Amino acid sequence: MKMVAWIAGAAALTLAGTAALAAGPAGDPAKGRTVFARCAMCHDLNRGTTLIGPSMKGVLGRKSGSMPNFAYSAAMKGKNVVWNPATIDAFITAPSKYVPGTKMAFGGVPNPKERADLIAYLKQAAH
Repeated sequence: MKMVAWIAGAAALTLAGTAALAAGPAGDPAKGRTVFARCAMCHDLNRGTTLIGPSMKGVLGRKSGSMPNFAYSAAMKGKNVVWNPATIDAFITAPSKYVPGTKMAFGGVPNPKERADLIAYLKQAAH
């Protein structure tokens, strides 16, 4: 019986650790603001204005390829995802791999901490 309890406890710790890893590092919105400076050349965050790329204002919860007045690629329109922390993280890791055929000519943010910071900033600033 003690062995069963030990195995159950070890399994619970393993699952908890796996969930923490899957959640990724916690983001710092202040640092994310600095990371967003790389995006700001093409993306507005506050006014809802289309620049070279679509506005990031209200991006969380928005369907891919759906910002009015922006000419998305067929690939982005067809991706059919809702932007949330997980989908944004996957996209900004390597945009052309997540959405092959995207018009976004940005190599991505390979650093997981910087992505977490950027997402934390978007959560705070992109309302």
